[in-house]
Amino acid sequence: MKHHQIHDINPAQGRILFALWQNDDIPIQELAKRTSLGKSTLTRMLDKLEQTGHLQRVYPNDDRRKVLIRLTEQNKRMKLKYEEVSEEMTQVYYEGFEEHEIEAYLDRIFRNLAKRENE
Repeated sequence: MKHHQIHDINPAQGRILFALWQNDDIPIQELAKRTSLGKSTLTRMLDKLEQTGHLQRVYPNDDRRKVLIRLTEQNKRMKLKYEEVSEEMTQVYYEGFEEHEIEAYLDRIFRNLAKRENE
């Protein structure tokens, strides 16, 4: 990832950015649900991401009680780099596997996850 100049994002921050790439301009409470991060952790991560120019807090209608989290243009451009990294990682993970082996592996993971959800 460093050769893509992506080095200032930790896993929790990556989870936040991924959630925002799916749906931007959302309240902090919604972001907490989507990321499964506690309020204090989320606030700390948002502060860091705001300081590094990845997102901004927006107060609609100057209502300080309601805060929306919005990605910056800088971060929207960075999303393309993340997609490139993700594609490279996928190629590395599955290198040498036949298509049917990948499908069987992913099927097993999905069954394991479904089993855990039902426990």
